[in-house]
Amino acid sequence: MLAIDMHVHVPREPGLKRSAMEQTLRDYFRLRGEPDDVEGMARKYEEMDMVGVLVSINSETTTGEKPDSNDYIADIVKSFPKRFIGFAAIDPWQGISAVDELERSVKDLGLRGLKLHPVQQAFHPNDEQFYPLYQKCSDLEIPALFHCGMAASGAGTPGGGGLKLKYSAPIPGMDDVAADFPELKIIMAHPGWPWIDQQIAVALHKPNVYLDLSGWLPRYIPAQLIKEADTRLRDKVLFGSDYPFITPDKWLEEWEDLPIRDEVRPGILLNNAKKVLSLD
Repeated sequence: MLAIDMHVHVPREPGLKRSAMEQTLRDYFRLRGEPDDVEGMARKYEEMDMVGVLVSINSETTTGEKPDSNDYIADIVKSFPKRFIGFAAIDPWQGISAVDELERSVKDLGLRGLKLHPVQQAFHPNDEQFYPLYQKCSDLEIPALFHCGMAASGAGTPGGGGLKLKYSAPIPGMDDVAADFPELKIIMAHPGWPWIDQQIAVALHKPNVYLDLSGWLPRYIPAQLIKEADTRLRDKVLFGSDYPFITPDKWLEEWEDLPIRDEVRPGILLNNAKKVLSLD
């Protein structure tokens, strides 16, 4: 296995309307043409001998868009068990129903993590009304992945589509959650610009916090994060592409040019993810 890609967006579930929010992402990343279907996605990861962690976003409360179902994510994993691992897409505003859906997704469907997007879902991660969701993650021994930093969702639209970036600042939101749930593995998704130094501080201070490098081509990742990935955070940083917005092959082409020591690279590409996902 070459690598574990910690951030792979699933193609839109067949039968659902095209997502307007996803289209803002495609516009931001200047993607043209039709997106890959599931088979095309699986073929790419097969060719690269890579495992992808499948994610989607359930923001039905805030956007009104019907989400990709967790059954759909699980079906992709069942169809391609050597290529994909699935995380549950949960709307945190759905209260006890969200907690129940997370438990069902893990125990019945075999999904292995939780994906949340504080900007698109308009919630402060450290609001204690959402703590039962994190407690369930901790009980189930699965990681929780939070979008961190500036969001491409809504970018360039009037008012940013009404989305507010404040929700994705690492401090206080994710830092509070990491302190209050020390057994919960937390992944901050993406270099958390403009809060890079906050993100580094949280990952250094909290043993249960990791971060992935998805959503940014390596040439754009801030220098201080690259330096920490090579040194103090070498066991806490995870490879991620943000497929299909950035493809893993394109990301890895630029990865070769980063000033990362050879002995550190396998951890970022593969071994750190194995630890977070509790894989042999």
